[in-house]
Amino acid sequence: MQLIEVSTPQLAKEFILVNVIINKGNPDYIRPLDKDVNEVFDPKKNKAFRFGEAIRWILKDKEGKLIGRIAAFTNKKYKNKGDDVPVGGTGFFDCINNQEATDMLFDVAKHWLLQKGMQAMDGPINFGERDRWWGLIVEGFQSPLYCMNYAQPYYKDLFEKYGFKEFYGQSCYGLDPRKELSEKILERHAKLAADPNFSSSYINKNRLEKFAEDFVTVYNKAWAGHGGLKELKKDQVLLMFKKMKPVMDEKIIWYVYYKNEPIGIFVNLPDLNQWFKYLNGKFDLFHKLKFLWI
Repeated sequence: MQLIEVSTPQLAKEFILVNVIINKGNPDYIRPLDKDVNEVFDPKKNKAFRFGEAIRWILKDKEGKLIGRIAAFTNKKYKNKGDDVPVGGTGFFDCINNQEATDMLFDVAKHWLLQKGMQAMDGPINFGERDRWWGLIVEGFQSPLYCMNYAQPYYKDLFEKYGFKEFYGQSCYGLDPRKELSEKILERHAKLAADPNFSSSYINKNRLEKFAEDFVTVYNKAWAGHGGLKELKKDQVLLMFKKMKPVMDEKIIWYVYYKNEPIGIFVNLPDLNQWFKYLNGKFDLFHKLKFLWI
């Protein structure tokens, strides 16, 4: 087997192709947009490069066939609650069901991180924000949402046999909006609806600054300081909203207020992967037009 550091545009294409090869024939797999993966490793597009470094490798068998890939990262700003040593990251892992191949990939990432002064390795994570490419799916292998990792069921064993241990678990739930809500939810809603101190509003695309400010108020009180999450600034959220605007559905992004002060947010977006699955990872002008047509 041969490990190759990604150092050319052609090797970057092969890095992306590994993910396609490993998941070939899986009806639930949706190929990520190439640009979304490439931008993670582009210093001009990813601000994480201001605080760290990233490196990629692909793995080929003796016949030259692609059988695996991995990336490793350092980031001075990456820290979880309780960390008492420098922690590096690994991500974008894909591999055939072979422990020897897996060990080669994790070893090269580990040794690189050790050279950079790291004493622990967390993964699979993203080189950047935690809202994408984060975590390992261990159950519920349905089609992934936009910019979410997808994994083969055997990945969990490959990680654990190498020595990884679960750091924390995250659960995601689905709800069929066509089904009636439970009586308990309706009863609770009725009580709040009768209290004039409570009010609700869905987002307005023409007033994004106001809703960005309200989002920051709720988010920072609810999440900042938990699990390594940092406070958001209004400018960050406003930029995020502007990027979301073309696909934003106002009627499914809700805010709740108490005496006109924001106390809750419920942000939903259409699952872009339901459209992007027809684009085969491409998003050039032709595929943008195809996306709009779909």
